[in-house]
Amino acid sequence: MAGHGSTLKPGKYEHYKGNYYEVIDVARHSETGELLVAYRPLYGEGALWVRPLDMFTETVTVNGQTRPRFRYSGDT
Repeated sequence: MAGHGSTLKPGKYEHYKGNYYEVIDVARHSETGELLVAYRPLYGEGALWVRPLDMFTETVTVNGQTRPRFRYSGDT
């Protein structure tokens, strides 16, 4: 994916709160070199957003259970 050494695949992801998002690609910040995920919600206006890759792929604890913030759920 985009030659950035990321294992994140494009496609549909489910947020731990239940909404779905389409991951477009992973990009590199021009000043810091940080990897950013470009994605858009599959609801509402569908605006394009970016989030640091580390934050996108981190886990969260909800009601005592650890789960991924975003879970891959297939191609869009």
